[in-house]
Amino acid sequence: MNSELIQQRHSLVHHALGTRIVLTIYGDQYFPVMEESMRLIDGYEDRLTVNREESEVMNVNHAAGHHPKVVSPSTYELIKMAVKYSRENFGFNALIGPLVKLWKIGFAGATVPKDADIQARLKLIDPYKAILDDEQRTVYLEEPGMELDLGGIAKGYIADRIRDLWIQRHVPAGIINLGGNLLFVGKSPRRDDGQWIIGVQDPRLKRGEDLELVRKPECSAVTSGIYERFLEVNGKKYHHLLDPRTGYPLQTDLSSVTVFTKQSVMGEIEAKRLFFNGIPSADWIAQTGNLGAVFIDQKGAAKSC
Repeated sequence: MNSELIQQRHSLVHHALGTRIVLTIYGDQYFPVMEESMRLIDGYEDRLTVNREESEVMNVNHAAGHHPKVVSPSTYELIKMAVKYSRENFGFNALIGPLVKLWKIGFAGATVPKDADIQARLKLIDPYKAILDDEQRTVYLEEPGMELDLGGIAKGYIADRIRDLWIQRHVPAGIINLGGNLLFVGKSPRRDDGQWIIGVQDPRLKRGEDLELVRKPECSAVTSGIYERFLEVNGKKYHHLLDPRTGYPLQTDLSSVTVFTKQSVMGEIEAKRLFFNGIPSADWIAQTGNLGAVFIDQKGAAKSC
């Protein structure tokens, strides 16, 4: 335990990326790094957001079916990663926006669409119709009405870039919390072994109520779940996590999956992969270098791997 460092704990709260962001750093001299980090976050939001008419991603969307658009190196890197994993067809799809807007679960006007409308939207979420040119650094969506939305991967990517900055500035320890997407940097000053205590949310209770606690070295903790947004029609619940393979909410006994990974962006990917496909094979950790996962079913029972 580093008592001196514990007393030099500083947190800064910010709202961006559609969520509440909390950065925590240990060490008085590193406080300016948090403000630098917030500017970095705002810069990424300006380029990646789909909640404004103007951004690099929205420029791509506006040009869908017409012509390719050039984007910045970091935006291209993230889009290329998102398209790559979308093409693996395990549940993650960065082009699912038109389908989400059809269902509107969690928003005003939510409804159960007609199957014909769902089938029509499925034609607009094909990741193979996102054409990337590495040499020109352009992105082209082949069909009018297609939309790219990096919300399912961007927070992890940005968290990793903040950590890069902190490492460059020699920050000894800290926590990056992008709306519940957590990335722990360095060794915890609160414990001699340097491990962090991470709470896993109980899906049946309000946010912050943990079902269990785990101890991990520096890592990212990312959760995918269905417990916060849903639509109820004629006694049947439809949650917001749509399966791009069917166009309907995923049929699952799970309520949430929390994964512990070295890279936060891979936490985004692996949490969705495991949520869609269930508990992984025995060699999942050995193959990926990940640090484990906690599965919680809809009855509240937890299982770890």
